Amino acid sequence: MAVAIEVGETIPPLTAHAVSVSLPTWRANVGYEEGERWVVDAMKTGYPRFFIHKSIARLAETIVADHALPQQTAMLFPSHTNALQCQEFLFRKAQDLSLHDVQVIDFVLCPDYEHKLADRKMPPKFSAVLYPQEKFSVAKQFWQHTGCGLSSRRAEYCHQLYDEKVMVNKAKAEGMCRSIKGPKRYQKKMSIDQSSDTNGHDVNETSDPADTQDSTQFVEERFGRHLGMSLAPNAKLAVKRRIAGNLTADVELSEAIILAKNDETTRLMTGFSEDDVYLFPNGMNAIYNTHRNMRIARGEIKSISFGFPYVDSLKILEKFGPGCLFYGFGESEDLDNLEKRLADGERYLALFCEFPGNPLLKCPDLERIHRLADQYDFMVVVDETIGNFLNVDVLQFADVVVSSLTKIFSGDCNVMGGSAILNPKGKNYDLLKKTWDTEYEDNVWSEDAIVLERNSRDFVSRIERINGNAEAVCDLLREHPKIKQVNYPKYSKTRQYYDRCRLPKGGYGGLLSATFYATEDAIAFYDHLDTAKGPSLGTNFTLSSPYVILAHYGELDWAASLGVDSNLVRFSIGLEEKAELVETFRRALAAIAA
Repeated sequence: MAVAIEVGETIPPLTAHAVSVSLPTWRANVGYEEGERWVVDAMKTGYPRFFIHKSIARLAETIVADHALPQQTAMLFPSHTNALQCQEFLFRKAQDLSLHDVQVIDFVLCPDYEHKLADRKMPPKFSAVLYPQEKFSVAKQFWQHTGCGLSSRRAEYCHQLYDEKVMVNKAKAEGMCRSIKGPKRYQKKMSIDQSSDTNGHDVNETSDPADTQDSTQFVEERFGRHLGMSLAPNAKLAVKRRIAGNLTADVELSEAIILAKNDETTRLMTGFSEDDVYLFPNGMNAIYNTHRNMRIARGEIKSISFGFPYVDSLKILEKFGPGCLFYGFGESEDLDNLEKRLADGERYLALFCEFPGNPLLKCPDLERIHRLADQYDFMVVVDETIGNFLNVDVLQFADVVVSSLTKIFSGDCNVMGGSAILNPKGKNYDLLKKTWDTEYEDNVWSEDAIVLERNSRDFVSRIERINGNAEAVCDLLREHPKIKQVNYPKYSKTRQYYDRCRLPKGGYGGLLSATFYATEDAIAFYDHLDTAKGPSLGTNFTLSSPYVILAHYGELDWAASLGVDSNLVRFSIGLEEKAELVETFRRALAAIAA
């Protein structure tokens, strides 16, 4: 049996901000779900919306020690707005709480530093919600479902500033800050190439030496950061251009920024540009804010969840707003039922779906959904994370397309990100654009943006190889008699719907799954499969998971009733050499007979 990465190790190994964690055996996955100490205590990290990163937990403990009442704990967020949303969720879900029980504290740079960073897009800040410790499970629901929580990189950065008393409680900032002018090397007259500020203005030689330094450079070097966070706005712009499709070359950031803004895009839509792309801290946060903004724009109306959903996508529709109509199969018969409801006068805010769905890789009939939306005036939101815009064009049938940039867009499994794209040709565009421009809050932390941009530079070149590798693995699995069903868009009964959206050079993606007839065969195969094994998908390396056990352990019967069996193993295929990858899967299949 080959287990490459031990239980609880980060994936990738020794990665401080890893997105996945190693659960290398079937028993380890069950042990994680059961809360067994041999698994839980070994975990160095976990998927960031399910596992509070240790750097975030350490900052929360510090805030609690300094600011909380007895029996209170803290949940941390990047903005005051997010903290208020969590506070409202707590009051709504735990109605025995009083206003005294839940406080919001905002933390900002001392005034001495705030004005120095006025030209920066995102000076360091965060907000804490202090609430009774017994309500942790309620606050954790908000954190997990919405993706509003603090980034681990932001937590590390802000914790260092807080410990140095450079970052303080906003309400008590005046008078709390001690003068910190930085190392002596910054207190000298600047060289000629540093003699102007970031706006090109001459620096007054008679000013305080601490004011003449590049304050971002001071903060970064003082606290050991070397990512050049002043580049974050340009990194975000480059990411937007890649998502828009008008930046497809693998180029350095400086070259990416000077490329024409509205070059030909792979989105195949005139009038579409990076101005219609909005970035979020993660994919679920993009979905949460899309649902929230649509409710603000059109009112509190039920939505539709179409097809077997990612777990938190459904929870957002159920727990925020007036609820949803759920079609778990996502079949043509479901659209027949929906059309009858609409014809009888029922009205809905929006239909949310994935293309393809996870983990069965089925595709909804977007063309028919789009026609119904036009006829009965509801909006359409499509999650294209698994299909990705180099394989499929779903924007033509949607009002908003959302995606998790954490996945294949990044590939390196070490940063979170998300996006929402507005369709400029959609009939709801003007309303949505107005709402987004009013409600949008950029909470993507600067360091995360820089890492995401760097990771995504070779996004285009990676996709073709991953598509080819996935097809080869799929062909092998389809031949095995112990496997009940292989799920992949190319061989799905819904392939026609995929092909309507598939681009001329597009493939069928890097995600597939296999359902075994017998649990013992699934276990033998999984335990002997020599790949990285843990949550998440879309990594540059192959990543496997007993997905239903991990995502739906408390509702296995419900999942099975919708055709998603507990014997399913999901594979996110990577960039390995094709022949070696196929042989890896062949050896695991051979272990079943052994």
